[in-house]
Amino acid sequence: MLISKLCNEQDFKTEWFEKCCKKLKEPFRYHRKLWEYCYIYQVLLEKNCLQPGKKGLGFAVGKEPLTAAFASHGCRITSTDLDFEKAQDQGWTSSNQHCNSIVDLNERGICDPHLFKSLVAFKYMDMNNIDKETFNIYDFTWSSCAFEHCGSIDLGKNFIINQMNCLKPGGTAVHTTEYNISSNTKTFEKGQTVLFRKQDFEWIAAKLQESGHSINIDYTVGNGKIESIAAKPTDVDYHLRLRFGTFVTTSIALIITKSTK
Repeated sequence: MLISKLCNEQDFKTEWFEKCCKKLKEPFRYHRKLWEYCYIYQVLLEKNCLQPGKKGLGFAVGKEPLTAAFASHGCRITSTDLDFEKAQDQGWTSSNQHCNSIVDLNERGICDPHLFKSLVAFKYMDMNNIDKETFNIYDFTWSSCAFEHCGSIDLGKNFIINQMNCLKPGGTAVHTTEYNISSNTKTFEKGQTVLFRKQDFEWIAAKLQESGHSINIDYTVGNGKIESIAAKPTDVDYHLRLRFGTFVTTSIALIITKSTK
């Protein structure tokens, strides 16, 4: 069973990763965004969340393939993103990373169109102001490299704590974000993109556990040949780590199980 951990080169060599790429219609490449998609998908498979009738809530989905993949299993999905004006102000529309129509979520034909239409809903939602109408009704929640864009380290932390309200007791949350490999003290704490440190995840884990939720994080940093390369933002071949200003960052996946009490 997969646990919360950093993006790792070895995962790209596994059978489950190969199967996930085919399911998501993604060409194989050593890229952490692909790892995030595949990791989220595989975790929810292992947690038996991808079954007919299960309900999922996605945050800041952009045009990612996960909504369609989950719907193809018969899950009822609510996918959300920023409203158009806010997304435009932050530059997401110009970079083609914003969802403005439900049609955007099944561009690759991963899910049968009729099934998709019957199972998927789309709504605008700000991750810093989660709609209370979504509370206590979902079997799983997810986001892919999104909550580092909430505006600050503290807002990102608050998002992870607050989105647990959307889950049913025993539900699963899977969220990926930035992990600052370079420092556990200095980082980008405010702005459009922040870099979370180990100390930030330790705080998040402690808060979650205080509320009775379960999370177990492996902070092991890999030393493989490809994952040791600090890529530029424009690099597409080997992009498991990124040089972001004076820091090097990679992806981390958080897997949280909500308390049954």
